[in-house]
Amino acid sequence: MIKTTQILWQTAGQNLPSLGAKNLIDISDGDTPNIRMPIRMLSIDTPEVTARSLKGAAKVDKKFKQLAKWIKEGKAPVSKAFQMYILPKLENVDAGTLQYQQGKQASAYYQAQAKARLTKANGRKERKLFIRAAEPPFDNYGRLLAYVAPAYSRKERSTMTRRERATFNLDMIASGWAAPFILFPNIPGELDLPLFIETAVNAKALNQGQYQEKWSLTGYEYRMCEKLYRITKKLVAGDKLSYSAQLAWRSRYCADLRDRRLVGPEDYFLIPEAYRLWIWPDDVQKAIGKLNLVPFGI
Repeated sequence: MIKTTQILWQTAGQNLPSLGAKNLIDISDGDTPNIRMPIRMLSIDTPEVTARSLKGAAKVDKKFKQLAKWIKEGKAPVSKAFQMYILPKLENVDAGTLQYQQGKQASAYYQAQAKARLTKANGRKERKLFIRAAEPPFDNYGRLLAYVAPAYSRKERSTMTRRERATFNLDMIASGWAAPFILFPNIPGELDLPLFIETAVNAKALNQGQYQEKWSLTGYEYRMCEKLYRITKKLVAGDKLSYSAQLAWRSRYCADLRDRRLVGPEDYFLIPEAYRLWIWPDDVQKAIGKLNLVPFGI
């Protein structure tokens, strides 16, 4: 049974125009260009495929093994508590190869799920997409931040449960190929949040997807370790880095959706994965005021 959450926040959905340079697909009339653009699905994070190949992933394996050695030697700018948490994920598996393989599996699952849910019952037509955009609508890479689902008719929706008409975001959580990654202020609505958390808790309990391997790094942990490796490599080489530069590998605060406790960027692991609410530093004061967060050990 999932625990009661105290944090609720309903994001405002908007249909918004494009921002920045996007691929032009066609022009339907004199003032309506149709473009192709990437969407970053909200509240989830899948394993990374940035290694591009198994050969590239093997290079990451070596980097992460070296990072583990530096951490044990006290050369990495991490706390003792974080050291104890992260070391098994770097030492007990080939973390780069595992991440790449899981990323490819996550992509394959999403493609199959999209094909299945977007195909209408007659098998001849595809559904359109329903997109609910975030606030702000775009990330730093120009991707639209959104929840994405098949577009069902009003009649269809009247006969479907909330789970049956769920977003692809939730599908990925249920599969275990995506970790929950709720980022303030885009928290699912009060009816969707309990379903989201319950689905995340169940996926991990049932060892679905990436949770088949106990020591899997989530996508955000993988990216953090890549940054930590680069920073530690500079320190080991004798480079002089400011205190803030040394800690640039961890950038977001984390709050517990159950009890409003706010912890520092390096202590996120103290909160169970399904209940983590991530907050950018610039948004911390706003989040404290809006959600009545209680700083803990900060």
